[in-house]
Amino acid sequence: MTVLKNKRLGIQLQRLVSIVILITGASVSNLSQANTLKVCYDQWPPMTIFPSDTATDRGVVIDMLEQIYSAKGYQLEYYEVPLARGLNMVAEGLCDMLPEYLHSESAEQDFEFAKQASFVYPSAFVVRKNDPWRYQGIQSIKGKRIATGPGWDYSSMSDPYQKYLDDPQNTDFIEVIAGYDDVIERILRMLKENRVDLYADNELVLQYVLNRLKLNDELSIIRPGLEKPLVEIPIFSRKIPRAKRQKLINIWDQGRLSMPLEQEKALLNKYQVTLQ
Repeated sequence: MTVLKNKRLGIQLQRLVSIVILITGASVSNLSQANTLKVCYDQWPPMTIFPSDTATDRGVVIDMLEQIYSAKGYQLEYYEVPLARGLNMVAEGLCDMLPEYLHSESAEQDFEFAKQASFVYPSAFVVRKNDPWRYQGIQSIKGKRIATGPGWDYSSMSDPYQKYLDDPQNTDFIEVIAGYDDVIERILRMLKENRVDLYADNELVLQYVLNRLKLNDELSIIRPGLEKPLVEIPIFSRKIPRAKRQKLINIWDQGRLSMPLEQEKALLNKYQVTLQ
C-alpha cells in the first residue's frame, strides 16, 4: 500500500514537474524569440570587427546597435560572416538585419532600409609622407598608380572616379589587390614600399588601419577626398513580419536620431578614431 501510494505520488510529481518545465520552456522560448535580434555583419574595422579570444570589441557600429536595442530589452545574437553571405542570410530571414549597406533600388527587393544611416562617412586619400599631391578631380589622378580591391565600388562617392578605375585604358595604373580581410593593410604596405601612389577609403577606416600598423610616420591621410560622402544604412529582412520589422526599424531610427554627439564621439574615441 505504501509502495503504491508512493508510486502514485511519484507519478503526480513527475506530471507536475513536466507541466512546469513545459510552461517555463514555452515562456523562455517566447521571450527569447521576442527579444532576440539576429545580426549578420562583415569585417570592416573599426566600424564592424570580428572578436577573438584576446580582443572582444566588435566595433563602433555594433556597439551602437547594442546600446540602442539593449535599451529596449533586446538581446543581440551575432553572426560574423563575409558580406555576400550576410546579405544572403538577411534575404533568407536567417538574420534579422545587417548594420551597414549601401542603398540601391535593386537591394530593396530583398531588404528594407532604415531611414537613419548608421554613419555618413567622409572619404580621404592616403599617400606617402610629404607627397604634395592632392585630389583635384579626375585630371589630378592621371598617371598615378591607384590601389583598390576586387569589385569595390566607389560610384556613390564619385562616379567619374569609378569610371576611371573601370576604364581598360587605365589598367596599367590600377592595382587590384586580392585578399580576404587584410586588403587595406596590404595596400598601405604597398604604398609605403612605393609600389602604388594613392588609395581612397572611409577616413575612419584609414585612421584605424594606419594606427594599427604604426605607419603614421611613413604615410599621411590627406583631404579633400572624393566628391560625396559614403552613406551606409542598416538593412532589415523582408522575411520578418511587417509589424515586427517596422518596430525594429523604428527602434533603430529613433535611437540613432536621438544619440547625443558626445555619445557618438565616445564610441569613436574607444577605437582611437575621430571625425574631422
